[in-house]
Amino acid sequence: MINIEQLLTQNTIEAVKALYNTEPEASLVAVQKTRPEIQGDYTIVMFPLLRISKKNPVQTAEDIGQWIINNVDIAEKFDVIKGFLNITLKADYWKGFFTGALREENYGIVPTRDVAPVVVEYSSPNTNKPLHLGHIRNNLLGFAVSNIIAANGYPTIKVNLVNDRGIHICKSMLAWQKFGNGETPESSGMKGDHLIGKYYVRFDKEYKLEVAKLIEQGMDEDEAKESAPLMQEARAMLRRWENNDAEVRSLWEKMNSWVYAGFDITYNRMGVSFDKIYYESETYLLGKDLVLKGLEEGKLVQKDDSSVWADLTNQGLDEKILLRSDGTSVYMTQDLGTANLRYKDYMPQKMVYVVGNEQNYHFDVLARVLKMLGKEWADTVYHLSYGMVELPHGKMKSREGTVVDADDLMDGMYDTAKQMSEELGKVKEGDEGADALYNMVSLGALKYFILKVDPKKKMLFNPEESIDFNGNTGPFIQYTYARIRSLLRKAAVQNKRIELNGDEDFTSLHSAEMDILKALHEYPGVIKNAGDNLSPAMIANYAYDLAKAFNSFYQEVSVLKEDDENKTALRLSLSLMTGKVIKSAMGLLGIEVPERM
Repeated sequence: MINIEQLLTQNTIEAVKALYNTEPEASLVAVQKTRPEIQGDYTIVMFPLLRISKKNPVQTAEDIGQWIINNVDIAEKFDVIKGFLNITLKADYWKGFFTGALREENYGIVPTRDVAPVVVEYSSPNTNKPLHLGHIRNNLLGFAVSNIIAANGYPTIKVNLVNDRGIHICKSMLAWQKFGNGETPESSGMKGDHLIGKYYVRFDKEYKLEVAKLIEQGMDEDEAKESAPLMQEARAMLRRWENNDAEVRSLWEKMNSWVYAGFDITYNRMGVSFDKIYYESETYLLGKDLVLKGLEEGKLVQKDDSSVWADLTNQGLDEKILLRSDGTSVYMTQDLGTANLRYKDYMPQKMVYVVGNEQNYHFDVLARVLKMLGKEWADTVYHLSYGMVELPHGKMKSREGTVVDADDLMDGMYDTAKQMSEELGKVKEGDEGADALYNMVSLGALKYFILKVDPKKKMLFNPEESIDFNGNTGPFIQYTYARIRSLLRKAAVQNKRIELNGDEDFTSLHSAEMDILKALHEYPGVIKNAGDNLSPAMIANYAYDLAKAFNSFYQEVSVLKEDDENKTALRLSLSLMTGKVIKSAMGLLGIEVPERM
């Protein structure tokens, strides 16, 4: 489909070249949507072109506007306001656009290209606790970004790296061994990830008691933390795990299996999935060989205590340890190995890591060290850094048990959606499909509230605000879609024609019709911009603007009571297309929309 902004940019370049005998750089031509209160469809900013035209802004706009009208067949007229040239497109352009868009099965979605894939890593949970609110933003962002990349035609691989080893895992295992009395998910009635999380919190509680007791006996705090028996035992357990101790490995496999079963339930409910799952226990040693090879080749440095470092001081950073003095790996080493494995697996054009902004430095260093080690693909590493999620009452701490579990949050959202839907009369208790609708509305509210915020920004999540059938919320957009489907069902009952026959008049559209037409026209560009910026917020806020435009149209324009059959068909077609695009846009965000509400 034609990209009108690009076309008008090229037209303007041609106009300037013809009028002033100089071809401007494309960067000097700014084409944007005309503001609603001003006549026109697209506005071209004149000020950057004045040094070429050697004229004032109005004269330059008059020259270029007249050239475009004389030479561009889709332009009908122009208007000049100060340094802004406003172009109105011909009705035939809008008619051609809309009839073509109606025929497209997947309007706005680019067919899959025959190119290298994009790998998107998200979720990356620890197996010592259930998924929480922070994981929800991570998973929803990762899944939506993957969908948006795929909608731009790029093969996309969704991966998860499970952090299934380390001292934090041993803390849960040790606490269960000491205090669990053989408790299982079956015996407790708890999801496996919640059960393991319970013992992670228990470890912290008992550990603090031990530390306090040692401090009372005269130790300083740091020494007490190191000497506490529980910490000593946890470290001993980790060493046994690393030495493949059969008993420890058996316990580890059993408890992890409980966690994975719990994770799967949460992922399914959240509506996210993965094409490949990597496990840190299988990849954590891979980076060691890369580091030793880098040391052998003189790319890394070894200190007197035998530790190995990457010296980044000449790049404005510091030194980064890659192997400890005892030869053990650090997180950076593990990520080097995993990145190398992932590149071998998929040969991707880009590896996107969806990870919170507290890891900005880590991923900067990861890409630099990969380049230092001679990996030509190091530039494919991209950190999609997002802000933390906070609740009205403050931050969350896993080990203290103050985290909002993803499951508990979704349960609460369901209850709120049920209560509000029934209070507003959207559905009555006991109605067929009510449970599915409550799930759809609650998850739509949660996902939309999180995804409408630019990923880079920190956000405050307020569950009550997210479930509102008015305003910039998921339920408002879902309700708009349901309203469209209801309208189309009524039209079918009344035998109204929805299909266009070519006789529809696009020359005198109501402003509300034109607003919808223009909004639909933007959708492919929104998908492209969202892909370029890896920002689901662009899709979310577009869906809201489109839903708002439809509701204004619905209030201002008669559809089923219109006597002119061609006008009715056009308005029903606009409604149909709006519904298709809302469903498509929300689908990219992982949000379902209801047929009835």
